[in-house]
Amino acid sequence: MGSTDTAAILRGGVAKSDITVSDPAILVHDPLFAKVLVLTDGDTTLAIIAMDVVAIGMICDVRDDFLPKVRARIESELGIPGHHVLVNASHSHPPGRTLCDPDELVERVFDAVRRAALEVVPVQIGAGSGYEDRFAINRTLRMKDGTGWTIRHANPCPPDEAVAGLGPLDPEIGVLRVDRTDGAPLAVVYNYACHPLMGFNDGGITANFPGVASQAIEETLGDGVLALFLQGAGGDVCDVLYKDTGQPRDMRPFGMMLGLSTLKAWNGIETGASALKIITETVELPRRTDIPARLAALEQEQAELLASLRGTSLNFRTFLPLYLKYALNPDFPSDYSYRYLHNEAAGSAKLTALDLDNRGFLDKYLHNIRAMERLAHIQDDLGTLRGHQAFNEASGETTFTAEVMGLRIGDFVLITCPAEVLTQIGLNVKQASPHPHTFMAAFSNGYAHYGPPADEYPMGGYEVTECFLGAGWQELYEQKAAEILSRL
Repeated sequence: MGSTDTAAILRGGVAKSDITVSDPAILVHDPLFAKVLVLTDGDTTLAIIAMDVVAIGMICDVRDDFLPKVRARIESELGIPGHHVLVNASHSHPPGRTLCDPDELVERVFDAVRRAALEVVPVQIGAGSGYEDRFAINRTLRMKDGTGWTIRHANPCPPDEAVAGLGPLDPEIGVLRVDRTDGAPLAVVYNYACHPLMGFNDGGITANFPGVASQAIEETLGDGVLALFLQGAGGDVCDVLYKDTGQPRDMRPFGMMLGLSTLKAWNGIETGASALKIITETVELPRRTDIPARLAALEQEQAELLASLRGTSLNFRTFLPLYLKYALNPDFPSDYSYRYLHNEAAGSAKLTALDLDNRGFLDKYLHNIRAMERLAHIQDDLGTLRGHQAFNEASGETTFTAEVMGLRIGDFVLITCPAEVLTQIGLNVKQASPHPHTFMAAFSNGYAHYGPPADEYPMGGYEVTECFLGAGWQELYEQKAAEILSRL
């Protein structure tokens, strides 16, 4: 399914709807929105819907029937083909329920598209990119043993001495500048790979740092401009302070960084007449078949760890002060150095023998702690894998139908994926594209959980565990994305 791409003066309109739950018992720091940009050249019309939600279906508040319902209504009442409607989730993580009722959600999103379509004006388009690397980090650490360890609250971080390095990061901000023909800004669409997890300690509803960034952009440019954030290939990215325990959580500085970096890029973009082209197709991605083997391997590791636990003289009350004492002065932990010298001069080895016993107790207790941490990690992984195995079995299918949309607005090119695409795949697709300003809008038009690179499946890590797609999905998706990009 495609559309023409004759260069022309486009017409564009914007609108937004508040989609936040209405419940006085729920704390709301800032409202959640569905923001819409409609572009048309007279023959082809595109609707971009940017939503402050976790995913488009399958998990949390957005039901599986939301996308087909809202697309069907847009097509029947507004004449915009459903396959010309891009719906992206910011993936801001909620503390619980965040959205209005499901039927009302469809109504409010449709209403925003309707208003945007009714208010189109002549626009000019420009594309560019910015840069921001100060607050995002690839959260799946590369370990010296070749595995991956994901930074999560559900499990502790690994020992520092076991970490080899970090995974890749994509600091590029894709920016689409949409101006009225008199030069006044109408919309800013910006794309960035991140994982809005941080929020606030009190668990209140927030659009997270993309919401802060959008507000900064809109207030700076003024005149009714709308900023639409499109999530990128940020499946393995998180906020660098995600596990910080030294200060209250506050993602607002991160939002200001992203907003200002986007504005800096926006300021250098020139606009003009632009072509509009849309291609939407599907690809069948394989479901996993390796879960039974992974479960067996984890269960074997679990049994070995349980067997390795040893009795020790210490409990936590006696372990902690003893550990601190031996960490404070490894050479003379039990007393001042002169006591050791005095013992040595007297031919006594009592302190040295005491240290040997205590170090043995500490080693046993530390081993048990690390085994416990890994056992908790394994329990989480076992539950996740069993859930995905049941999900795949319940589907009765060996493949998952994924929609891939490619769109070109002037020099600004987007390619979508329903999965939480990991960074390396996003980089691969961008680097292989013939278009300099190519960006990935993951978390779009459905939801397929995580999408890791094939070579990361043996590493493990949360994203590989929380995944129902088989490793062969990467090659098939990248082939389909490259094919669509070549035709835009």
